[in-house]
Amino acid sequence: MLRYLTSGESHGKCMLAILDGMPAGLLIDKSSIDMELSRRMAGYGRGKRMKIESDKVEILSGLRKSKTIGSPIAMMVKNVDQSIDRLPVVVEPRPGHADLTGALKYGTKDIRDVLERSSARETVARVSVGAVAKQLLSEFGIKITSHVTIIGSIESKAKGLGFSQIVTMSERSPVRCADPNASILMCKEIDKALSAGDTLGGMFEVIIKGTPPGLGSYAQWDRKIDARLAMAIISIQAIKAVSFGMGFEFATRKGSSVHDEIFYDKSKGFYRKTNNAGGIEGGMTNGEDIVISAVMKPISTLRKPLSSVNIKTRKKALAAVERADACAVSAAGVIGEAVSAIEIASAMLEKFGGDSVAEMRRNYEGYITQVRKF
Repeated sequence: MLRYLTSGESHGKCMLAILDGMPAGLLIDKSSIDMELSRRMAGYGRGKRMKIESDKVEILSGLRKSKTIGSPIAMMVKNVDQSIDRLPVVVEPRPGHADLTGALKYGTKDIRDVLERSSARETVARVSVGAVAKQLLSEFGIKITSHVTIIGSIESKAKGLGFSQIVTMSERSPVRCADPNASILMCKEIDKALSAGDTLGGMFEVIIKGTPPGLGSYAQWDRKIDARLAMAIISIQAIKAVSFGMGFEFATRKGSSVHDEIFYDKSKGFYRKTNNAGGIEGGMTNGEDIVISAVMKPISTLRKPLSSVNIKTRKKALAAVERADACAVSAAGVIGEAVSAIEIASAMLEKFGGDSVAEMRRNYEGYITQVRKF
């Protein structure tokens, strides 16, 4: 089982992560971690902070000659903007943000103490951990991607595209949308919101390809793989809803039209022609692609702020304005990939064990043989 902790404030010295439980013998490509950090920073509608920072990871421990040795992996990404002690006091909480509730919880009269940690800058550390998890998963042929499906009122028409097509098309798009026409309209929608001093949310989809059947378990509620993935996704700042496969559409359809019929072929084994379940049944992966959709609300910081209350004077005021994005759905998808990779890697380790990658691979190959012969 993988465990990790993150630390750091938005304008502090750095963002830190400690990852425990990685098996020994995994070759770590630092440039791949930096690439994931770069993907997180990109996207049409991102704010000025992305132009200031140049996120690069420094691996402090857990490797020898670029390979994991079984000990905890410590990673650091330094902040260019380290102005935390010079920044002004904040007393006007932003509606929709952690500001007011966080101040009430911790008894602080300066909301800066809350927003520095509740900031989505924290996800730098999680993307670093997720990039390492992705490298473990690649040893077993498991791939993860994401693409934006909705921004504002614009919806992508990418249904029917294969995994490779989605990867290619979304990485070419400034908003990481696999539909080129929708991508153009999404950028225009962001421009309109930006000129109005407003923000936009949307929806992204994470696709995980190549997972074996049987990750997770129906035996206990907290071992269900969809429950663990849902928690990971909903923990991303500004995410308000998560669904799998057909998602909320299940509510309006009959059972005969939604459940994925099962077939058998000697060469394939058991398989399904549809994937409405999104690759998960009974809290376990079923071998089909895992498909997760998530809704991101519009960013809480508005250039034309909403009404609020000064927590010191108790008088009506406008909400604080911090440096922020107009739209960050494209970045949220990359973060969704990272946290999903961590959960799948953890489930793989629980299922196949092993103190080394070689041992884990032997266990995995034995299980795959068992499944094929079933």
